[in-house]
Amino acid sequence: MEEVEVVVAHSQRATLRVGDVFLKVDGDAAHADTEVRAMAMAPVPTPAVLWREPPVLAIAAVPGKALGRLGEPSDASPAAWAAAGATVRRLHDAPLPPWPGHRLEDVAAELDRECEALLADAVLPADVIRRNREIAEAALRPWKPAFIHGDLQITHVFVDGDEVTGIIDWSEAAPGDAMFDLAILTLGHEERLDDLLAGYGPGADRGVIRAWWSLRSLVASRWLIEHGFDPDAPGCEFDVLRSRMREP
Repeated sequence: MEEVEVVVAHSQRATLRVGDVFLKVDGDAAHADTEVRAMAMAPVPTPAVLWREPPVLAIAAVPGKALGRLGEPSDASPAAWAAAGATVRRLHDAPLPPWPGHRLEDVAAELDRECEALLADAVLPADVIRRNREIAEAALRPWKPAFIHGDLQITHVFVDGDEVTGIIDWSEAAPGDAMFDLAILTLGHEERLDDLLAGYGPGADRGVIRAWWSLRSLVASRWLIEHGFDPDAPGCEFDVLRSRMREP
């Protein structure tokens, strides 16, 4: 009998693994709708959809292992990171999905709202929050929409040796800022940005990527705390925010 592994679980969704099958349970059917449509459109390796019976989506495991984990050094080779960059570039160059993405004004409003909440809760020194809010401003500019994954965490990119074997968890895919994907993939792994961009090619804006590191960490922290995750774990979001204080 196969064991049931709880991969992730919180009040919004849960993912279970049974052998080589992942069962994603989500109370919002729109997430699964987006995931299935995005994987069908994306010109990159994605998991096979096995079946769908709302609220459950069953997908096959992809071979290989995650590029790394937040809070831990990545043992993937520079060539693997470059392969990830080339794969993300293929996605960003693909035709846009036909549904809307986040609007710039909504991103700015969320940033203001979350910074106010973090200051009120005093979970970080006020100067850390305010300095990162200043850095994040560089991401708040009009962008040319690209087909983005939208949640390209390092654990969502799988490699086997120096080859990308699959990208998982597409429920946030939409037209958006390509620099956002590059920032999320290197969040907490800033030292691998050169390797990633070696494969991605021209057009990346390092200043905007750094701005998204701050912006993402600011807006995600309260959600993480409320859903049982720890942004203050070593190498995670609070460390990312603190590290910005050492920059000129």
